[in-house]
Amino acid sequence: MRLETLFIADLHLSATGPGRVRLFQDFLAGHARGAEALYILGDLFDAYIGDDDTAFPAGVVRRSLRELTQSGTRVFFQQGNRDFLVGPEFAAATGATLLDDYTVIDLYGHKAVVTHGDLLCTDDRKYQQARARVRTDAWKRHALGKPLWVRRLYARWYRLRSVLDKRGTAPEIMDVNAAEVARVFRDFGADVMIHGHTHRPADHDLVCGRPVRRIVLAEWHSEGEFLRWTPEGGRRVRISP
Repeated sequence: MRLETLFIADLHLSATGPGRVRLFQDFLAGHARGAEALYILGDLFDAYIGDDDTAFPAGVVRRSLRELTQSGTRVFFQQGNRDFLVGPEFAAATGATLLDDYTVIDLYGHKAVVTHGDLLCTDDRKYQQARARVRTDAWKRHALGKPLWVRRLYARWYRLRSVLDKRGTAPEIMDVNAAEVARVFRDFGADVMIHGHTHRPADHDLVCGRPVRRIVLAEWHSEGEFLRWTPEGGRRVRISP
């Protein structure tokens, strides 16, 4: 295994974007093969409707991730706002380890906290209220009890509603709250934070009682990007079909 850990988020894989799915498969078979670990920090799927869904792209993604974990690369998965229904059957099928909303890792001497990023956007109160509602066990049981075709219809409606909600929300409200970022750094004692969700890739050098760095991962489109971290530090790597 190479001394490197990779991070990705916000691929939004779907049946309407087969090119992006192939790019992800190529990434797993190429850049990710031989790395110590791959962290997927949420929204791998544009809409994940349950572990019993094997239609494209869920089925091929599971197989590709299983091939990676069988090769020796550890895979860690953090749920995002689009794939919070990823569950234990997905983990068993892929060999991935499911993470809590905030997870602290040792990144070659750096204490890093990884998260999807949506919990940092506390100014978007409407979203946070909806998030709290759909993350309850009762809501999940109710949703997963519906037939797959009903869940697919709901997923389409959710995507449309998400687009409409974003149009009516000021961009700064959908970004992270500085005080919340500082609280997370303080509570977890981390010097690095890595997240996605906001689709605003950047490296932010901050002072939260001490120098810290917040790294925002990029969303994938026709091209992709991952964060490669080695004992020498981290750098972004762009990938194309």
